[in-house]
Amino acid sequence: MSPQIIQLHSENANADISAQIVAGLSRPAGQKKLPTMLLYNERGLQLYDDITTKATEYYPFGAEEEILKNKVDEIVQTMHHGETRVFTDEIILELGAGALRKTSRILLSLSRLVNAASTRAPITYYALDLEEREIVRTLGEISASEIGESLQGKVDTKGLCGTYDDGLKFVLEGGLNVNDNINPVLTSLSLFGLGDISPISSTGTSTFISSWDSSSEEDSDYSPISTPDEAQLPLHILFLGSSLGNFSREEAVEFLGSLPLRAGSGDTLLIGLDHNNDKAEIEEAYNDPQGLTKEFIMNGLRAAGTALGNEDMFKQKNWEYVNRYDSGRRQHEAFLRSKCDHRVEDPSSPAQFLFLKDELVKIEQSYKFSESDAFSLFSGSNLRPIQRWTDSSKRCSLWLLERPAFVFPPLKRPTTRHNPFGMPTTEQWQQLWSAWDCITQRMIPPSMLYQKPIDLRHICLFYFGHIPTFLDIHLSRLLQEPHTEPEIFKYIFERGIDPNVDDPTQCHVHSTVPEKDEDWPTLTSILQFQTRVRARVLKLYADIDSNRISLTRKVARVLFMTFEHEAHHAETLLYMLIQRAGTGTLPPPGFAIPPWRSLAAIWDSAPLPKTKTVTLGPAEVTLGHDDAETDDMDPLFAKDVDGHEFGWDNEHGVRVVQVGKFSIEWRPVTNGEFFEFYLRKGKGLVEIPASWVKDDGEIKVRTLYGPVPMNVAQHWPVIASYNDLSTYAAVKGGRIPTEAELRLFYDTFDSGYGGGANVGFRNWHPIPATTGLEHGSGSNGGVWEWTSTLFDTYDDFVPSGLYPGYSVDFFDGAHQVVIGASYATIPRIAERKTFRNWYQRNYPYAWVGGRVVYDVKQEEVL
Repeated sequence: MSPQIIQLHSENANADISAQIVAGLSRPAGQKKLPTMLLYNERGLQLYDDITTKATEYYPFGAEEEILKNKVDEIVQTMHHGETRVFTDEIILELGAGALRKTSRILLSLSRLVNAASTRAPITYYALDLEEREIVRTLGEISASEIGESLQGKVDTKGLCGTYDDGLKFVLEGGLNVNDNINPVLTSLSLFGLGDISPISSTGTSTFISSWDSSSEEDSDYSPISTPDEAQLPLHILFLGSSLGNFSREEAVEFLGSLPLRAGSGDTLLIGLDHNNDKAEIEEAYNDPQGLTKEFIMNGLRAAGTALGNEDMFKQKNWEYVNRYDSGRRQHEAFLRSKCDHRVEDPSSPAQFLFLKDELVKIEQSYKFSESDAFSLFSGSNLRPIQRWTDSSKRCSLWLLERPAFVFPPLKRPTTRHNPFGMPTTEQWQQLWSAWDCITQRMIPPSMLYQKPIDLRHICLFYFGHIPTFLDIHLSRLLQEPHTEPEIFKYIFERGIDPNVDDPTQCHVHSTVPEKDEDWPTLTSILQFQTRVRARVLKLYADIDSNRISLTRKVARVLFMTFEHEAHHAETLLYMLIQRAGTGTLPPPGFAIPPWRSLAAIWDSAPLPKTKTVTLGPAEVTLGHDDAETDDMDPLFAKDVDGHEFGWDNEHGVRVVQVGKFSIEWRPVTNGEFFEFYLRKGKGLVEIPASWVKDDGEIKVRTLYGPVPMNVAQHWPVIASYNDLSTYAAVKGGRIPTEAELRLFYDTFDSGYGGGANVGFRNWHPIPATTGLEHGSGSNGGVWEWTSTLFDTYDDFVPSGLYPGYSVDFFDGAHQVVIGASYATIPRIAERKTFRNWYQRNYPYAWVGGRVVYDVKQEEVL
């Protein structure tokens, strides 16, 4: 029986491709081009199949096939969040399906997730491609094979005939949700492990609110974070073969961003990307000695002629195939080169095309992806990597991606009118609010609202009120307006506590909070207040845009300060909540649960630096920047906002520090290394880190998903106090680096958020550091790092006028400077090289690790 094929081509498809051909060939010499789509007609698909089966030089196909051969069950289970059975109907959509040889492995693995065959298969696979007869042929071959027998009653295979745009439009219009008998066993929340542990009902808004707060306050503006539409079938998109490389960098971001993956739903994208490999290897891959690729490209001329009405209008003898790879741009290009001056007439119009001898006509491009390219692509497309698999030769990767509940996009490059560390935009506020609401409203159950996850901080409910109250206080001062009601909140929530670890009675000035649970404001009243304060922020931006309020440096600074203050507290709240993960705190919703076992196997096999350390210095290191808050009131600078970089008071003032020659470890101390030390040389010298927990006699590592075994987290940077890491370093014959030394290391080797650093909620846990490999650059795994520099005043330090106690209250001789970022640090803080954090030396909860440096002896310097 022939497979079902849904025809998606528009009536004007032929006219559209003809118009593209005419437009591309009418361009001036040196700029002419033909649509890449011409290569993938029926004959072209067959020729491409020949390339993948006969041209061993074409490594992308073989590399992906190797990954699927070895890891397909792991990949498919990870697509299903670790489940070994399919419990609900779902859709698999492949873009540019081709011959299905690689796909057949995925289909077979999918069938193994279905317990038993039935009259209605729970999984439906759609192959999207351009030529109907090729789709019929390839699906028919699958059906007639042994694989087809295994798919019966488990995986239905169907076809979609059209372009990518045709297929995605069809999906967005609901074309794939044709089954009315959806089995709703797995709701969107249970996909993320919340179905059986969350005390928060997801059945509706009224139930959600009542589960938090029994008060019945009227006119509530509060609405909970929306959850994915449970009536829509789960969707898993396959985009194999490095086909995304045919798009430009900008087009690729736009295309992936347009994919119909629902945020926080469990929908996934499995995509293949070709690495930035050797130039000669790439050029041979696209120009094999057998001439198969040449025939494939030359067929594009016949396809162009056919589209215009005459298959032979482009004489093959007048053309040859050439290709080239630009290593700097990481771009391969395929051209048709004119062998002589000649003219071609369009049989369907008066158009004539003149080609000069040696003129190039571009017909295909294939971008390759460095680590930085890939991570920038994903973040810019609002996608997050769940896991990655790489072939044994490290030439290609398959990435499994999701569209999470929120994403922080890459920072834009600075210009004279834009600074990524300037006044936050309304879009950035919305992103931050999404993160804050995810943490507060969906990770803290009602049972924890009046609890202190750690004794040195307030109860959880305090932080719900502190953030909007702090924001409201500073908006009222700035605008000379009344406080948002209820005004009493400013007396309860203005400032939190950070007491002395050894003597908690010693603490800076802070708000007085209720002693009894029943005396606190209700959660509903706090959330309503938050909504009104956020509306106030957006109104301020609207007033600035309409010139009702003048944008000054002071206005921008208040918005900067309150924005980053909220980001700081999101991280603070999380390092509190992790202490109750598994015993109260709910795992992050809208993000796939990490596949710990398969991730651990990948981490165990990851390469290590060839040397333990790298030697740096002597050098001059620049710390700080020029951002005097006093300039905000100077008429010369008051309106100088565009392009200005803001910072906190301890960042202001450029300071040049001389550092000598030193040797520094490529990577921070890991859990595994510190565990070994804790059991042996450090026994009795260091305490068990607060980031670890004893569980049934076994020491595990805390995560927001609950504790994981040490063998899973052994390669992560350990999170521990300065005192304990300093002891570790001393026993090893080293020390903790100074701020300037660590800054020099970061400036030299840190890859940054765009290069894949584990910051900005890319993961909700640390990962192994990646520095010290081929080019040295990488990330530290997603923790702040201790320095041996005391957090103290310095020459020309001026306390903030807006927030006088921000730094000064902690110039007490007990705090160390920490720099870098954790996995929960937003990119604009993580990327600002001048940002300085600080914690007490014996404070065990903050997400801070450390690395060891060694002094280089004077004779070694000479």
